[in-house]
Amino acid sequence: MTSTVEEPAAEAQTGAVAVRLRGIGKRFPGVIANDDINIDVRRGTIHAIVGENGAGKSTLMKILYGVQPPDSGTIEINGEQVTLHSPADAIKAGVGMVFQHFMLADNFTVLENVVLGAEKLHGIGAEARAEVQRISDSYGLDVEPDRLVEELGVGARQRVEILKVLYRGAQIVILDEPTAVLVPQEVDELFGNLRGLKKEGLSVIFISHKLDEVLSVADEITVIRRGTTVRTVTPDQVTARQLAELMVGSELPSPSTETSTVTDQVLLSVKQLNLPGLEARPLLDDISFDIHRGEVLGIAGVEGNGQAELVESIMGMRPGATGTIELAGADLTSQSTRERRYTGIGYIPEDRQRHGLLLDAPLWENRVLGHQDRPPSAKGFLIDKRAARADTERIIDEYDVRTPGPDVLARALSGGNQQKLIVGREMSGDPVLLIAAHPTRGVDVGAQAAIWGHIKAARRNGLAVLLISADLDELIGLSDRIEVILRGRLVGTFDPDDVTPEQLGSAMTGAGA
Repeated sequence: MTSTVEEPAAEAQTGAVAVRLRGIGKRFPGVIANDDINIDVRRGTIHAIVGENGAGKSTLMKILYGVQPPDSGTIEINGEQVTLHSPADAIKAGVGMVFQHFMLADNFTVLENVVLGAEKLHGIGAEARAEVQRISDSYGLDVEPDRLVEELGVGARQRVEILKVLYRGAQIVILDEPTAVLVPQEVDELFGNLRGLKKEGLSVIFISHKLDEVLSVADEITVIRRGTTVRTVTPDQVTARQLAELMVGSELPSPSTETSTVTDQVLLSVKQLNLPGLEARPLLDDISFDIHRGEVLGIAGVEGNGQAELVESIMGMRPGATGTIELAGADLTSQSTRERRYTGIGYIPEDRQRHGLLLDAPLWENRVLGHQDRPPSAKGFLIDKRAARADTERIIDEYDVRTPGPDVLARALSGGNQQKLIVGREMSGDPVLLIAAHPTRGVDVGAQAAIWGHIKAARRNGLAVLLISADLDELIGLSDRIEVILRGRLVGTFDPDDVTPEQLGSAMTGAGA
């Protein structure tokens, strides 16, 4: 592959190095996760790391955070070589990590969440409160110590997670896919916070698949491909297209669909769907909509506003829901989840590890989940292991699942490769309706293109799709119509041809009301 990307500018190599990784290697049975990784993260900068799923980013960050030891290579922090046996060692060395899935107790206050597990630093009283407030003010995090976490939006929860690592003395902050669930306004706020951190001399390691965001916030970008560092560049040296080329050897994909394929035939009809909550406000409030054959209906909303409950109610996983659900004119309201799937519903769940996979089972067994009594997985009443393994190999090849073979445990795959396996399984069942909750969350640009391509091809053949996504560009590009959900109600309908991400974000937060 020929690239026009230049070598890093000389000025990018100046400044004190906060983290130096040299020759980092890590192997697992049948897989080389990291192979001679070399990265310098300078003090007071935002350093992005990008790469395909399975490229080795997560393994590398686990090594830097002390979760896993490297098989080879050295780690230097602020010029001192360190050996990290645990996250406690990493925290002691000044490294903190904010994971993609927040680790907060909803029924605790902000202060209680921050102090939990770090009581020895400043106690649990006035001194701790003062330190939390000082950090919040110093870095512009704008948190209220006495607010319950359950009352906070997604952006505020993320600021609490950042505050937690700063409270423990982190000078190097690792952020794993920090914008995955944020609306554009919250992304802007987060980037403002990150610039505040670097202004105070902290170093930020930013893991993301969103190349436009990487280019807007990073000082330097390291590309990893198949476990090896390919190149470190500065944003002024590359475009998103060139970054994609370095990552996967292809141009940056677009979710944009072609000519409309929407028909007059209603495939899914949801009427007056309600779901009571534990308090006065219902989780779902009088939800009604139709999806036609060949139509993609996108649902936009800040996480926690009823999207998960909507999907689970349609799938029959929420027994308290009332209302009617019809598929191709057949009433599904009283049917079980299994019966609903038999009618032709494919389901890509929001939480792939909890609802989509058996992590300690091989890939071929995960292929048959939900399809265990239908070909090619079944022969009569028995599982056809040979056919199931062969079809799993087909999915591995067709969806580019990075794995040695169908007998590997699902747990051994990166998150993005787990997602590709699930998408391949659900699309292989020839569904008439696909319920897709965040189908490309945590996957790289190459995998995104493949998943979008399969959805668009099935849509042309009459598939109806209910698409839940936090990626507003994906929603706008793939959808024929977009509904915004806020506090369990559908509050607006938008034409993807006329709406911007900023307008959707405004409606999602209620600012446009």
